[in-house]
Amino acid sequence: MGEKSTYFTTEFFAFFRDLAKNNNKEWFTKNKERYGTVVQEPSMRFIRDAGASLQKISPYIVADARPFGGSLSRIYRDIRFSPDKSPYKTEVGIHFWHSKAVGPEHMAPGFYLHMRSGESMAASGVWHPEAPILKRIRDRIVQEPDAWKKVLRSRVSIDGESLQRPPPGYDPNHPFIQDLRRKDFTATRTFRDNQVTSPQFFESFLETCESMDPLNSFLAEAIGLPW
Repeated sequence: MGEKSTYFTTEFFAFFRDLAKNNNKEWFTKNKERYGTVVQEPSMRFIRDAGASLQKISPYIVADARPFGGSLSRIYRDIRFSPDKSPYKTEVGIHFWHSKAVGPEHMAPGFYLHMRSGESMAASGVWHPEAPILKRIRDRIVQEPDAWKKVLRSRVSIDGESLQRPPPGYDPNHPFIQDLRRKDFTATRTFRDNQVTSPQFFESFLETCESMDPLNSFLAEAIGLPW
């Protein structure tokens, strides 16, 4: 099974260290086969294997193991509006999104894996939701405080940006005012490089996703999505 397998070897991070020093088309073209072997192939294998397990958390989670256009982020950077004209990303993003999501994927609960040397992490929840979605989440916290307490009692700490002041229309003395001020409802867990390249990483990632399930479940119901 996947949990016994090493997906990302030390060569995975070595490739991106080399790319960071040689972020140009000529170098990447010469090393494209290496990219396929140590980055793309293991990433797609990870997506396939993790997808089967994540379906047990929620049948609405999508794991699309295509090399392009699926759960794996593109290696090519969008440089149109960026002062940094480096053509390639020096990290991998993998997104397991909600199949019933309407609009941008980050506004619906799902799971995300970011792998970059020294700053790898798993994340879940809803990031930068638009005002109507944010209001639904806040309203559910007010209307169903016991459901929100279950989230707070789970094994994740919620992070992201918050307003400086209480949002209009909500009691500034509400016991959950700190949460009502939130602009993001996300949870993250960081991983060291040697954790990512260990045989236990697959299992650690799945355990992390399971620990984030109470938050995702609460958010899905608030937004009106099945979970």
